[in-house]
Amino acid sequence: MYSFVALSLVLGIGYVLRLKIRFLRVLYLPSCVIGGIVALILLEAARQASIDVPVAWTAGWSKLPGMLINVVFACLFLGVRLPSLRELWQRSSMQLCYGQIVAWGQYVVGVGLVLLVLGSLFGLPAAFGGILPVGFEGGHGTAAGLGPVFNELGWPEGLQFALASATFGIVSAIIVGMILVNWAVRRGHTVKKLDIANVDEDDEIGIIPVDRRPTAGHLTVSSDTIGALSLHIVVVAVAILIGIVLKQGLVLIEGLVPLLARHHLLSSFPLFPLCMLGGLVIQLFEDRYDHHRLIDVGLTRRIQNAALDFLVVAAIATIKLQVVLAGLVPLLILVAAGIAWNVFCVIVLAPRVFRNAWFERAIAEMGQSMGVTATGLLLLRVVDPDYETPAADAFACKQLLHEPFMGGGLWTGMAIPLLFAIGAWPVFLIACGAVVIWSGIIAGVRLSRRHSP
Repeated sequence: MYSFVALSLVLGIGYVLRLKIRFLRVLYLPSCVIGGIVALILLEAARQASIDVPVAWTAGWSKLPGMLINVVFACLFLGVRLPSLRELWQRSSMQLCYGQIVAWGQYVVGVGLVLLVLGSLFGLPAAFGGILPVGFEGGHGTAAGLGPVFNELGWPEGLQFALASATFGIVSAIIVGMILVNWAVRRGHTVKKLDIANVDEDDEIGIIPVDRRPTAGHLTVSSDTIGALSLHIVVVAVAILIGIVLKQGLVLIEGLVPLLARHHLLSSFPLFPLCMLGGLVIQLFEDRYDHHRLIDVGLTRRIQNAALDFLVVAAIATIKLQVVLAGLVPLLILVAAGIAWNVFCVIVLAPRVFRNAWFERAIAEMGQSMGVTATGLLLLRVVDPDYETPAADAFACKQLLHEPFMGGGLWTGMAIPLLFAIGAWPVFLIACGAVVIWSGIIAGVRLSRRHSP
C-alpha cells in the first residue's frame, strides 16, 4: 500500500509541475513522464547521498510495468467496432504503408548502425540495435514487457537501455515534433493556416473546458448486478487469460521442435502481444454474439490510460542510471540516428507518399513512432485542432492494422529473440526487405488509383 501511495503521489507531482511550470506545458510533456523523471532524480540523489529509501515505498515498482503492459495491450481492441479489412484498407492504405516504412526503417537504422559501426567500436551485442525500435516504436510499455525476454536471453541490461531509449523517444518526439510543426506552419505546409503562438490556455495546461467535456464512458450494466467498470476489468482479465493460454501453447510447440527449443524462440516471446490477440478474440465474439453491446470503448480506454500512466511513471523511476551511463555514448548515437530517420520521413518521404494533408498525416505518425499513440494525436491536434483533414481517420484506421505487428505487436516481440538466435544480418535484411516491399505497395496503389475509372 505504501508503494501505491508513493507512486500515485509521484504521478500527482508530475501533473502539478506541468500545471505550474510553463516550460513543461510548452513541451507538452505528459504528467507521467515528468513524474517518472522526478522520481528517478530523487531516488538517484538519495543513492548518491547514501540515504536509505524505505523498501516499502518502492516495493513492486520494477515489476509493475511488465504487468501493466498486458492490461494496456489487452484493451487495445476491446469496445472497438472492427470494420472489414477492405474498409480499413480503403481508408488507410497509404497511412499504413507509410507507418510500416517508418517502423521497419527504425530496425534498418538501429540494427544496421550497430552491425556496421557501433558493435565493433563499443563491443555491443547484436541485440543493441533492437533497442531503438523497442524504445521508439514500442515505448515504455513494450520495453518493460520485454524485460523477462532480456533476462531469459542473458542480457538484463537491455531492459535499462530500452527504457532509456523510450524516455529519449517520447521527449524528443514532442520537442522535435513541435519544431517541425512551427517549420511547417511558416512554410505553409499545413492545410489550415495557424498561429502557433496563440494557443488556448485550456489546451496548454491540458484542462478541458467545462462546456466541452466529453463523457468518460457509458454504463452498460446496472450497478445492482455488477459495477460497469468492474465488468470491464473482468473482460480485460479474460483477454489476459487468453494470452496466457496462447503463451503456454507456444511453449508446448517449442518443446516439440528442437530448433525452436535450442534458441528459446517461442518461450522467450513476450506475453503482451498475445494479450492483444486475446482482446481481439473477445471483440470478435462480442461483435457476432453480444446484441447488448456490453463492452464500452470509453470505459476500456479509462482502464488502458490509467494502466499506461502508472506504467510509464514506474518504468522511468526504476531505470538503473549506472547501467545506462555505461553505454550512454552508443545509446545517444542510436537515438540521434533514430530521430534523424523520423525527421527524414516527415520532410522527404511524406510529401511523396501522401497526396493531401501530408504534413498532418506525417506528424501524427512521427509522434506515434517515437512515443505513444497519444503523442501522435497530440501533435496532430496542434496543426489540425478540429480534425478537419483526413489525417485523424486514416491514422486511427491504420492503427488497427499496424499495431498487431509493429509498435509492440508480433514482430516487435519476436525481433529481440531473433537477434540473439540468428544474428543481426538476417534481421537487418528482413527489415530492409520489408521497407522495399511496402515501398512497392505504395507504388502499386498509386498506379492502380491512377488507372481506376
